[in-house]
Amino acid sequence: MIAKSDMPNINDKAPDGIKPEGNSYRVLVVDDSMFIAKQLGQIFTSEGFEVAGTAADGAQGVEKYKELYPNIDLVTMDITMPVMDGVSALEKILEFDKNAVVIMVSALGKEDVVKKSLLMGAKSYIVKPLDRKKVLERVVSVLKR
Repeated sequence: MIAKSDMPNINDKAPDGIKPEGNSYRVLVVDDSMFIAKQLGQIFTSEGFEVAGTAADGAQGVEKYKELYPNIDLVTMDITMPVMDGVSALEKILEFDKNAVVIMVSALGKEDVVKKSLLMGAKSYIVKPLDRKKVLERVVSVLKR
């Protein structure tokens, strides 16, 4: 009988969420939609990322970032949220840590706001509805720069 270990798998690859030194990238998810936050969390954990925290608005996101700093590798930031929008939160996080890695999450039709965010220092953007493959491609390309 052939055991699974006897058959090499050509598709074996390390999960995207694992750093070269072996520990997980730590992510902060900032989104007022519990559904989107949960969806991003599932995408990340399925690839070995650690969701270090979540926040439901920009103000909470800034506070959470400061709390987790410097042990945070990436922030996904929704643009449209109550209390403080994602662009203002991006600005506050970058004032606190100019090396913060923030990816904006946007619905279609917000191109002008996304452009402004990128000019301010966001590293990339993800468009809703979320596509697992595209989310991981964007995140990995930003983290491996």
